[in-house]
Amino acid sequence: MPSARSMRTQIGTLIVATSIIQLANGFFGTFISLRVSLEDFGATLAGLVLSSYFAGFTLGALRCGQIIERVGHIRAYAAFAGVVAAATAAMPLFVAPLPWVFLRAAVGFGCAGLFVATESWLNAKAPPSERGRVFAIYMVGTFAALAAGQLLIAKAAVAGPGPFNAIVALFAVGLVMVSTTRAEPPQATGVPILPLRQLARAAPIAVIGSALSGVIAGAFYALVPAWMQDKGIDRSTIAQCMFAAVMGGLAFQVPVGRLSDRFDRRSVLAVLAIGLSGTAIALVFLPRTLAVVLPAAALLGGFLSVLYPVCVAHAHDCMPADRVVAVSGRLILMSGLGSVAGPLIGTRLMASFAIDGVLYLMAVTALALAVITTLRRRRVAPPLHRERPFEVLTPQASPLGHDPRSHEDTTVPVVAPPATPDPFGESHGSTAGRGVS
Repeated sequence: MPSARSMRTQIGTLIVATSIIQLANGFFGTFISLRVSLEDFGATLAGLVLSSYFAGFTLGALRCGQIIERVGHIRAYAAFAGVVAAATAAMPLFVAPLPWVFLRAAVGFGCAGLFVATESWLNAKAPPSERGRVFAIYMVGTFAALAAGQLLIAKAAVAGPGPFNAIVALFAVGLVMVSTTRAEPPQATGVPILPLRQLARAAPIAVIGSALSGVIAGAFYALVPAWMQDKGIDRSTIAQCMFAAVMGGLAFQVPVGRLSDRFDRRSVLAVLAIGLSGTAIALVFLPRTLAVVLPAAALLGGFLSVLYPVCVAHAHDCMPADRVVAVSGRLILMSGLGSVAGPLIGTRLMASFAIDGVLYLMAVTALALAVITTLRRRRVAPPLHRERPFEVLTPQASPLGHDPRSHEDTTVPVVAPPATPDPFGESHGSTAGRGVS
């Protein structure tokens, strides 16, 4: 039986290792957006490359739990990290749209596996009384690392192989840290299957909102940096804008969570969607100077980062407590599908309307969510709030491998197929790749 000190050391190692991986992931997402723009693949193929990460991530979030159950946490972690490193290293060797579609999908799959393995492992190691604090530290570390990854863009030689090598090195460091930690695998249990139709009947707003929030976030994080680079905006400005977006997302989590727990979540969701839509439209008409764009980027990042967690919390209110993991799995699927569609739609709109096309896409999608949510709220009474259902979730990787209820449970945690997420200056011259990059 490991001592309390040994347990804290293992938990700390996992959190630090995952933060290093998220540092690489945040950098990778913005970097690949810039690099795809330089390669000039064309609107459709560029959209496929940028959206393939989300497709791989969604598939991994749904399937990686089975791999972890079969081979154990350390071996699975090593395998997933190896997939990411190999796919990343191969990208500068095969610079073409089709290979990059498959390689980016492999990176997404591997990243999902790494997060599932880490989070389910943390869930098992953390004492029941400390799980809430452990995951709070984990998520803050994730946000901070994603934000720091944006700052690396300022010094990156986007056209060369150096950034790929740096990303591989960071993933390797995380792998070394975790592979030298003694594993104590959680007990694996089955997760009940939840038909999507059943969830859609019980919580249609959660299902629709997860998909639409995926469209918005996927388009924003994948396309805004590329547009900024095409406009000649220097990479330090791009880095600042994406940093502001990620930090805005962190700043919104706690206050929105408290509002969500106090009021009808559907009302909160509608207000957030209107705020996002209004900010996107304002950017179409406001001066695109750094003084205007940085606060706007923070607002956009804040609004879009909390749409999905509010949807998750609302779904948990509408479903029995024993379906928490299954509900999360279905919502991750819907968010992933939306994230795949976002860059594909956005690249077509950018071909005709430049960045305004992406802003219009975000505004219209968010407004549609607000209208649907308001109409539903008027027809159906709100469900009762469940205790502590709001989870802090990042734009890059929402908690995939733990059951939110287990923060206060004394039972062995579940590990199963994961419950399965403008610095726009035209005159001078940029976002955090949703590493979900």
